[in-house]
Amino acid sequence: MLPGFSLVVPAFNEADRIGQTLREAQSYLAANSPGSEIIVTDDGSTDATAEVVRDVFSRAGSIATRLIQQCPNRGKGAAVRAGLLEASRPIALFSDADFSTPIEEASKLLQPIIDGEVDVAFGSRALNRRLIGHRQPWRREQGGRVFNLIVRVATGLPFWDTQCGFKAFRLDVFRPVLAAAQSDGFGFDVELLYLAQKAGLRLLEVPVRWNHFEGSKVDFLRDSSRMLQEVIALRAR
Repeated sequence: MLPGFSLVVPAFNEADRIGQTLREAQSYLAANSPGSEIIVTDDGSTDATAEVVRDVFSRAGSIATRLIQQCPNRGKGAAVRAGLLEASRPIALFSDADFSTPIEEASKLLQPIIDGEVDVAFGSRALNRRLIGHRQPWRREQGGRVFNLIVRVATGLPFWDTQCGFKAFRLDVFRPVLAAAQSDGFGFDVELLYLAQKAGLRLLEVPVRWNHFEGSKVDFLRDSSRMLQEVIALRAR
């Protein structure tokens, strides 16, 4: 049994799948961490995301729930930060809205933090690629590898996958990092890890199961260019 933690789920136009995600989360938490809470940040969705979330939350049982609505759309980084800043448990974990990493993998990240071994634990697809089920299209996968190599060179971060949307934080030491973070877009993952390492926090990259699902909000060419600009700008701060 895990102590209660805050599960943060950023969502933008996720009406078609967030209901199933939240039902899976509620079932897992009720059985394994009943003192937890679920926070969804609706990042200016133009579909029925908020309505679906409210409907599922109305049957959440003992699990605490909260819906944050941002308008207009600000970006995934802003949505994750908003959720983390509202978290009321000592440890928070954010996950992509499609549960590309199954929620059952949460203990792999949470336990090292609970045991006092690290302050930040984050999922990685690169450390054990045998854990990947349904893979990304070849171009996206190779582009991700190139991006992470550039991240290692530009930031000095010794990690192989900064972009997996499954990360956990010990909030008492991580809140100053959140306060210093500026990226609202998809470059926020690198920024959070870079600032955490710069602050002397203990970071751990953890191999996790992962599956690609269609419907990604990342535009490969446009967002890769923006992320690279943000990574390069980090060194100047």
